[in-house]
Amino acid sequence: MTATTSTHTRIEPGILYFGTPVVLISTLNEDGSANLAPMSSAFWLGWRGMLGMSAHSKTMQNMRRTGECVLNLPSDSLASVVDRLALTTGSNPVPPYKHEGGYRFEHDKFGRAGLTPVASETVSPPRAAECPVAMEAVVEAEHPVAEDDEAQRGGIVALEVRIQRVHVHEQIRMEGTSDRIDPDAWRPLIMSFQKFYGLGPQVHPSRLAQIPEGFYRGPDIERGREAPTLQVG
Repeated sequence: MTATTSTHTRIEPGILYFGTPVVLISTLNEDGSANLAPMSSAFWLGWRGMLGMSAHSKTMQNMRRTGECVLNLPSDSLASVVDRLALTTGSNPVPPYKHEGGYRFEHDKFGRAGLTPVASETVSPPRAAECPVAMEAVVEAEHPVAEDDEAQRGGIVALEVRIQRVHVHEQIRMEGTSDRIDPDAWRPLIMSFQKFYGLGPQVHPSRLAQIPEGFYRGPDIERGREAPTLQVG
């Protein structure tokens, strides 16, 4: 195979969303109703997640107040469902910066998306039944972003969350295992420069796959097992 080298061109894109999984974050509003918001600035390290978002969003306000959330991961087949939540906010009145972007208030986010809320085991916000993956999480830390820049200070935060429960559809669990996801069956919805995409087939074998997945199991899994189950009803 012959590699072709292209010349780089310097550019200044407004965003650097080269491609990350879409997450629907469910939280609880002050009145006990559920909020559901799409975001795509997320990555995971073990059973910890880093979530980047506006410090003024309704989701951020709810997570600061309750310390809880559910990270629902939609498959690429749910792209139209996720898109129904675009330009909606759980904040009333709509913040000025969102009003300028064309956002409108929506109280029933689950209803708007057409998703089914299901009771979680260890946190109060519900899971989205149609999402193949749902992770119950608690907030462990808040990390300010761009604190060195007066123009951006206080506007963006990165939340560190710890996963307590992982729920998956049986269709994406690897056959013959109890705790592994089959990457050939799991098709996450990907956001790349504001557009929706899915994953294609594996393009090359990975040497990292030779390392048993259990090698990465950390103490947060044990902590998750010890999390008390909520009493429903």
